[in-house]
Amino acid sequence: MAVPSPTSRRKRRIDVSIWDAFWALASSLLALWLGDALILTQHDWNATIIYCALSTGFAVVAYVAFGLRSTVSQHFSAHEVLDIAEAVLFAQLLTYGLLFTLTRLDGIARAVPLYHGLLLAGGLIFVRIVTRVASGERRASDYQLRRERIIVIGANRLAASFISMLRAYASNQEGVVAVLEEKSGAIGRTLSGVQVLGTPQELDVIVAEFAVHGVQVDRVILAGDTDLLSSAALHDVERVCKKRQLGLSYLPRMLGLTEQGASCAEVVGSTDTETERHLFLRMKRSIDILGSLALMFLLLPLFAVATLLVLFDVGSPVLFWQERTGRKGLPFLIYKYRTLRAPFDSRGRPALGDRQPSVIGRYLRATRIDELPQLINVLFGDMSLIGPRPLLPEDQPSNTALRLSVRPGITGWAQVNGAKLLSKEDKEKFDEWYVRNASPWLDTKIALMTLRTLSRNYLGSAEAVEDLAQVQAKQSSLAIPESPPPKTIANIEPSPPARAEVVKRSAMRG
Repeated sequence: MAVPSPTSRRKRRIDVSIWDAFWALASSLLALWLGDALILTQHDWNATIIYCALSTGFAVVAYVAFGLRSTVSQHFSAHEVLDIAEAVLFAQLLTYGLLFTLTRLDGIARAVPLYHGLLLAGGLIFVRIVTRVASGERRASDYQLRRERIIVIGANRLAASFISMLRAYASNQEGVVAVLEEKSGAIGRTLSGVQVLGTPQELDVIVAEFAVHGVQVDRVILAGDTDLLSSAALHDVERVCKKRQLGLSYLPRMLGLTEQGASCAEVVGSTDTETERHLFLRMKRSIDILGSLALMFLLLPLFAVATLLVLFDVGSPVLFWQERTGRKGLPFLIYKYRTLRAPFDSRGRPALGDRQPSVIGRYLRATRIDELPQLINVLFGDMSLIGPRPLLPEDQPSNTALRLSVRPGITGWAQVNGAKLLSKEDKEKFDEWYVRNASPWLDTKIALMTLRTLSRNYLGSAEAVEDLAQVQAKQSSLAIPESPPPKTIANIEPSPPARAEVVKRSAMRG
């Protein structure tokens, strides 16, 4: 699974899966049969062909319009579920509207497009889930094993060969996430499967937008020598690399690339204690699957209300993703409801105006409703219901072996003992204590304490105030382009009164 491009710069490719096209046709025939359509009972094959051709054609158009992938990926995600739902709804509205306008649906039950939509969406989602489950959880994807992220400057044949070489010889070690080109006409095109996102002068903005989503760019490579860019553009690139501490290399001068990248492929966080907890962790995975399915069903009305609130408050898309570090040090994409407006406009420029969360956003954060989409992460095996909270790569403690030996959780021991009021060191101690003492009884205790914490949480709580202060601190630092790199949330110390209260409560627990 490739790293998703920043939302404001995402482009669509015209590419349709053979299975998706086949299922669009097959599901239309099944829908006619389920609806007892008169055109079938009367053997009106012309009307049948017209309906199937139109519905299939509109489905393929929807696939292209909403960017469904050309292959059934084994790394199916929540983004694709939303894309499928939107594409199916769009296709059925087109089919229903055109047929009703031309034929008033003569011989076709009004429920046939509804049946078709349900069958089409169900089949697409089912095949993708089966593909993901069948692939197994033990094999890490190319996306998870890729340790270094590269931006290439220069959309030329040398850059294309470099990208192809990495894909062929070091696909699990280094990955090119974007290409920049000084000629604006190349923006939006692809080079060996990697999209040209902007010009070299936009390097700072593009790196910042990737960072918002938790994707850390490590290196910038010029596909040429110093004469590849104008002196002004080269100066901008060198300034940004120095400011953001990015490695800057010139492709013609690079030697031994494969050997240098080999060290990046090591998977951190392996530990022998995993064997001792194997039985409990296997049982816990089964509990996570059943628990996430049950919670998603029971909380379906809350999902619907939260989605409408987010649409009303900050607009589409309703989900926000970030890359976090999970079990065995493998990265994954964590999902939340959006509570802030997009930091960049459609042209990749920093958005103007206040980006502080509104009353609705603060309420979603204070009640933890914004964390509900992480049940999808639990179902897919990226997270657990209970465990150490997943951190951004730069927020990881110095010794990650213990905390990364288990799946990160939606809630955990640190979350019910202070959460955002805790310092980075205290969170690390709580998480390590949980991993060493993990048991069914401890998980039950954490679940009950989480319910009690949620029932008492409100907008004016100390944790909600601290959360808002951290958001304001990050937004103020991101609002100044030339400012030093923003502090991470983990490095922002809570206020002395809040800190004293956490220490007091921890001491009372003994």
